[in-house]
Amino acid sequence: MEGALDPGSFISDQACFSFVSALDEVAAEIGKLTRTDPARAIALFETFLAGCYEKADELDDSSGSFGQFVGDLICGWIKARQASGADPDETADRLLARMDDDPYGFCYQIEEDAAKAFDKAGLAAFERHIRERFDAASKAKALPGKPPGDQPEYLRRRYSETLRKLYLAQKNVAAYIALTGQTGLTAQDCHALATIFVTRRKPEEALAWVERGIALDREKPHGVTRAGFELTRIHRELLTKLGRGNEAIQAAWADFLEEPDKYAYEELMKLVPRAERTVWHEKAMDAAKGPDLRSLIELFLETKETERLAELVRGATGKALSETTHYATEPAAKKLERAHPDLAARLWRAQGMRIVDGGKSKYYDAVISNFERAHRCYERAGLAAEWEDTVRQMRASHHRKAGFMARFEALAAGPGPDGPSSFLDRAKKRWGGRHGRGDS
Repeated sequence: MEGALDPGSFISDQACFSFVSALDEVAAEIGKLTRTDPARAIALFETFLAGCYEKADELDDSSGSFGQFVGDLICGWIKARQASGADPDETADRLLARMDDDPYGFCYQIEEDAAKAFDKAGLAAFERHIRERFDAASKAKALPGKPPGDQPEYLRRRYSETLRKLYLAQKNVAAYIALTGQTGLTAQDCHALATIFVTRRKPEEALAWVERGIALDREKPHGVTRAGFELTRIHRELLTKLGRGNEAIQAAWADFLEEPDKYAYEELMKLVPRAERTVWHEKAMDAAKGPDLRSLIELFLETKETERLAELVRGATGKALSETTHYATEPAAKKLERAHPDLAARLWRAQGMRIVDGGKSKYYDAVISNFERAHRCYERAGLAAEWEDTVRQMRASHHRKAGFMARFEALAAGPGPDGPSSFLDRAKKRWGGRHGRGDS
């Protein structure tokens, strides 16, 4: 055990996986004693846990593998105590004490794994102890001068979440619903209850909770939550399973109309019968409108609707394009370079302007590359005047950025008769020299 923990040596994040693998081997040997000598297994698990807490300051656990290992070790300790016939209440009490004093976060959300490790008596004791703490916190008043983590409201919320996870692990619908009556029902609760009924193959009951959860989620001021997305997905699956596929399609269509993006499109097309996909595709493309330029660009790129993409870019203002992230505008510019160089030039120019106007100097290399591509696209489109306008605007707005403007002026001046040629020109020259071709 001591050899595996290697006290005094620092374990880097890169070495942590191998380090934990060696610890796993030791834990497996201790686990074998649970059946034959549980009392000794308890003592060894507790010693190993103490060693792990001591080791915690001597490693970089960015990957979380060491924390997961300690959680597994605690579950092994629970099983060993149960095998020894230890008092379930004492085990639950000691686990909760460890959860309360958890400086390294090893017990974060451990109740989910602990619920699987406990036998029936142990789980009942654990639930009972948490319930007592929840009830006590519910009756207590705020404590002036105490930190937030010691306030009754925080403890009440913490213990209610733990109880939810235990009831969900037990699939105890009645207890879960009763708890929400005390704390308030949320969309996450509806999702949890729906999943229980799905596993019980009761789609009608599951659908009722899903629809209730979706209604609650829509009341949120900050848009759809993660639970809301999951509820929407389950809602369509349940409608399809119940023979109400048309309702599922209409629900997906309503969502697409509200927020037309590639994700809503994908969900819609999953539900549409294969024979109707062409019709629904055209219908979706015609309806794809709205102020979210990024989402529309990504949608048309995903669906390979190049002409619709071109129309979208043509109708967008320069300000709107410059405010759109390069994660959308860059692939759009590359897509449009061949068939619509004028529009590609607008996109490359907008990307460069966004960075320079924002003063993001560490990205100035990318700016030069953007303007270089914009220049080439303007030339291909026969829009030299547009490039000259870009140069004038840069000189007027950013002349004080001396270091950057020196590089931009070199680009604006071009290679000159004796200056360095562009990468593309050098490549063409080399190809022509090797294969007897001139520039083309």
